[in-house]
Order: sequence, then C-alpha cells, then structure tokens
Amino acid sequence: MGIVLTIMGRNLRLFFRDRLNVFFSLLGALIVFLLYTLFLSNLQTTSIVRSFPQADEGDVRAFVDSWMFGGIIAMTSITTSLGALNVFVEDAATGRFRDFLVSPIRRGQLVLGYLLATFIVALIMTIIVLGVSLTYLFFVDGVVIGGLEIARTLGWIVLSCLAFAALWAFVASFVRTTGAFSALATIVGTVIGFLAGAFIAVGLFPDVVRSVVNALPFAQSAMLMRRELTADTLSTLVGGRQEAIDSLSSFYGITGFVGDWEVTVPVTVAILAACAVVFTALAAWRIRSRIV
Repeated sequence: MGIVLTIMGRNLRLFFRDRLNVFFSLLGALIVFLLYTLFLSNLQTTSIVRSFPQADEGDVRAFVDSWMFGGIIAMTSITTSLGALNVFVEDAATGRFRDFLVSPIRRGQLVLGYLLATFIVALIMTIIVLGVSLTYLFFVDGVVIGGLEIARTLGWIVLSCLAFAALWAFVASFVRTTGAFSALATIVGTVIGFLAGAFIAVGLFPDVVRSVVNALPFAQSAMLMRRELTADTLSTLVGGRQEAIDSLSSFYGITGFVGDWEVTVPVTVAILAACAVVFTALAAWRIRSRIV
C-alpha cells in the first residue's frame, strides 16, 4: 500500500504543480459562474418574477444563485476528474511507464495510484468549490444551507467524484497524445455545461432532448447537488406551495424525468455507483494494457 500512496502522491504533486492544468480543469465551472453573474442571472430572475409576481426579488435571486451553484459543483466533479488524468496521458505519451517497470512496482499498484490520484484531485477541487459556493450564498444572498444538506451534498460529491474519475480514466486510456487529451478536455468542458443543464435550464430543451439529458449521469449528479442547495430557497420563493415547487423543480432539473418516468434519488445513486464500479474495472483493465 505504501507504493500505491507514493505513486498517488507523486501524481497529485504533478497535477497541482501545473497551475494552467488546474485552471483549465475549472474553466467550465468558471464560465458558468461568469455567464450567470454577468448575464443569465438577471434573465432568470426576470423570468421567474414574471411567473411569480408576488415573489420577493431577493428570494428569486437566492433561488437562482443556489440553483446555479448546484450545477457548478457538479461540473467541477466532472471536469477536474478529467483534468487530473493529464498526468497519466503524459506518462503514457513519453514512455515513462518503462521507467516504472524497471523498479519493483507491479502494474496493479500503478493503476491504483493513478485512479486514487484522480479521485482525490476531483474531491479536493469540488469541496473547495462547495466552500466558495456556500460562502457566496451566505454573504451575497443571505442564504444559510443547513448542516444536514451540506452533509448530504458532501456524500453526493464523493459519489460523483468516484463515478466520473472512473469514467474519464476509462476514456483517457484510449488517448495517445497530450494534444488529443487537451482537445478532449476542451470539448468536455464545453459540452458538459449543456449535458448537466448548467448553462440553461433543462426545461428549455425540447422534450426528447430533455429526456436524453436527464438519462445521463451528468445531469443526475447536478440534480443531487441542486436538491440540497435549493431545498429552502425554492420553498421560500413559492411560499411552500407544492404544485409550484414541483413545476419549478422539473423545469430547472432539480427533479429529472425521462419521458413520464421520474429519475428518483435512489435510482440516481444506483446509476452513479454502477458507473463507479463498472468503469473502474474497465479503466483498470485498459490502463494495465497500456503499461508496457
């Protein structure tokens, strides 16, 4: 286990030493924050005020911001887990695996070291973003997220980081060059904002597209985060009216539907857990085959 921890520590140092890579792994989340802060927040607030003219504008903004940060937290768990794999791709592209294999290190230890480092990077970065989100909501909107909601959010973060670290490790095992990996990271950072319903609410998508998006683990991860962060702000916004809560929850991706079938929390947890297990096994198999 000591060798695995040493490899993991080495990969963590290489990732955090490359500040540009750290920045680009957070770029998608940063773009969402800037878009909403500068443009989309006012549009969302105005739209909700028109639908609920009796609502206080401060309550509307608090809901929009808490919904936005739910998407940002989910995006961070997705994009940073991919960015962390830059170390693996560089090692594979430069033939550094040969240097490892001349030492008494087994392939399984190398694989575990890469997978653990990827998970730890995603976990650290996502928790930092969660802390920033909670601070922003408290000082800007006066929103206090309860301890139970924060605890559940941390649990969803761990689950999401496990699932997406495994998924991207499997995908990255097919990437041969650092240039191809950079292109992949750029594409993912852009597309994930739509697939997680972070750039625009899923209610604005056509029905078929909305069902496809809600069936994917990216939007499901965002759904888990949003349920916790918007629990109080949504209820306050509509005065606790369940019909209005259900309507806004569906429109903003706080609850997900594939056709008429609701994607419940237990189903989402099962899907993310299955992704973590299945793609960890596939990624380990693929990475072992790359280490020659």
